Amino acid sequence: MKNTYLLYPIFFIIILIIATSCQAPKDLIYREFKNMKIEKVGFASTTLKLDLIYYNPNNYGLQLKYTDLDIFLDNTYLGHSSQDYQISIPKLTEFSIPLSIEVDMKNLLKNALPTLFGKEVLVKVTGTVKLGKANMYKSFPVLYEGMQKFSAF
Repeated sequence: MKNTYLLYPIFFIIILIIATSCQAPKDLIYREFKNMKIEKVGFASTTLKLDLIYYNPNNYGLQLKYTDLDIFLDNTYLGHSSQDYQISIPKLTEFSIPLSIEVDMKNLLKNALPTLFGKEVLVKVTGTVKLGKANMYKSFPVLYEGMQKFSAF
């Protein structure tokens, strides 16, 4: 009988630890992009590859499994990226995500001149990513807007 009274506080502490460890992860912080290059050129679409640099502010590592993103420049649709990954994201550090974007060429031409001459443009990214830990994944919405300066020269 005495043993059952002792189990209640232990059971409560275990539930409390599990409940606090299952909190939603903090948003990843975008830092910059690097290594932008054109992979495949076509009349209708072109494949653009780049690495996105992010910071993980969480006290635990995560895994990135999937991205489904639409990219806009100055509110004009630029292209789409949809990829399956298995990227490990370390805790409290910067990491890179390789991204492949299918660029719609007719919309690219609308934005080409201001971008080539180094004008700042509004970059908007919308979509979803699937993040998780220990093979338990959840989809999170992505909505990023920011001014970005591109320069070809």
